[in-house]
Amino acid sequence: MSRSPVVETYARTLLELAAREDQADAYGRQLADIVRLEEAEADVRLFLETPRVGLEEKKRALRVALTGRVSETFLRFLFVVLDKGRQRLLPEIEASYRDLLDERQGRVHASVTLSRESDETLREEIRRGLEEAFEREVVPHFQVDERLIGGLVVRVGDRVMDGSVRRRLEDMRRQLAGGPDGDQPLNTGRA
Repeated sequence: MSRSPVVETYARTLLELAAREDQADAYGRQLADIVRLEEAEADVRLFLETPRVGLEEKKRALRVALTGRVSETFLRFLFVVLDKGRQRLLPEIEASYRDLLDERQGRVHASVTLSRESDETLREEIRRGLEEAFEREVVPHFQVDERLIGGLVVRVGDRVMDGSVRRRLEDMRRQLAGGPDGDQPLNTGRA
């Protein structure tokens, strides 16, 4: 996903700070927690975004709420975001940070659509198979679409691997209707 240069700059800066302290995952969790809090609590979002509350009051409140829960470096990063009036960009900064961290750690996310709910054993088998295929760590995100009939569809970035029964039936229907290349009927061997 293409993001604004401002968002990318904040995300890259935070990742550099986190890497210096060997806290890249921790900073990502802390940023995600703040974004989730803002999304869940309209009062928190309003407090951070309203110009009616002074900058120093916002910083004091954040310091009280976050001291001991986040590193001082992370807290100073949030203060810079506030100083520049970029607090509305926190969700985008968090998403960009997550993408950069995944890239740095050689991790890819895969959308895995199954025809039915699966147990943990199958999910783990799928994850291992994807990691073998992509030769990197894969974080699968499972969903169900009963229209698939059976099999699965995997999407990683722009790449789609469709191993569904529905697709196979559609391929078979096209071959029977128009032949392998779509313009000649399939020869069944009968006269």
